[in-house]
Amino acid sequence: MNSSTQVFKTGTGNLEEVISAAARIIRLGGTVAFPTETVYGLGADALNPDAVSKIFKAKGRPLDNPLIVHIADIEQLEVIASDVPGSARGLMDAFWPGPLTMIFKRKDIVPDVTTCDLDTVAIRMPDNPIALELIKEAGTPIAAPSANISGRPSPTTAEHVISDLSGRIDVVIDGGAVRVGVESTVLDMTPDIPVLLRPGGVSIDQIREYVGEVFIGYTDRPTSAGAGEAVRSPGMKYTHYSPETRLVLVMGNSSAVVDKISELAREYRDRNIRVGLLVTDETAKTGAMAECVSTDKLFLLGSRHDASAIASNLFAGMRYLDMEDIDVIIADGSIGITGIGAAVLNRLKKAADKLIEAN
Repeated sequence: MNSSTQVFKTGTGNLEEVISAAARIIRLGGTVAFPTETVYGLGADALNPDAVSKIFKAKGRPLDNPLIVHIADIEQLEVIASDVPGSARGLMDAFWPGPLTMIFKRKDIVPDVTTCDLDTVAIRMPDNPIALELIKEAGTPIAAPSANISGRPSPTTAEHVISDLSGRIDVVIDGGAVRVGVESTVLDMTPDIPVLLRPGGVSIDQIREYVGEVFIGYTDRPTSAGAGEAVRSPGMKYTHYSPETRLVLVMGNSSAVVDKISELAREYRDRNIRVGLLVTDETAKTGAMAECVSTDKLFLLGSRHDASAIASNLFAGMRYLDMEDIDVIIADGSIGITGIGAAVLNRLKKAADKLIEAN
């Protein structure tokens, strides 16, 4: 375990130097955290089993939770994947580089540790110039889950990575805040009808425009899969995205959610339980929330009508409130489920210790 994590800052005309140094670490079997458009990833040479094992160790990640392999061009896809259907090519043309991961049969060159002994491999091409240049310069596909302690909110800034993994990994490339803010969509392309295993930055409606029918293969709560039961995608089996502070998610129509959050916050305060609020702009502005806004810790997610803004703020909000002197986070679930809103609600439900349906 590395006791002296280096931080490489970009943006001062040194990008080529940073990429060269980080790529050398990858080639030598080290670990590098780097920005993508979704979240920061913790990368290692996907074809080097010893290097990939360092990812699991640094994160405290269960060894049956498979990794996503990041590529920079289609040539790398051909090296690690087989039986790529024509429908997948259309999705690549439309959404790569971008926040879409696809699962294919793997070739023998991919070590078992990368796929957790599955016969498939999850692959995506990130839409971030630092990520793409790092993969190209390293000359190998890079396995990269989110660069955080396993189960914690995903990192959307280098500071989040450093907070979780300093001393555990070799390098952090500080490329500023990410753009999307939630992890990629995961689509299993191995069945005749593709299966959506995780919602993300590419919506199911966008995917259906290219492949037609798509099955839903995920739940919004941790699955009951047994300890030895394999899953094809990260984010399916274990508690994910959770702040250390207890999180209560309130679902329902906007007016009912506002009333319930206000009621809960008042009840908690009466019991000397310190409250943090993770809410939309509209919820915070209602008269019913006036006492909460003036009394409780507050993080504004953005407008409930702008799911993309909420996605980019979600994990930062969880981490911000985790740093405050509070006992419980009450989260606002009055968010639309279309587009990336489905991914936002999926992450909130996965993170929640308790889910309340407001009436």
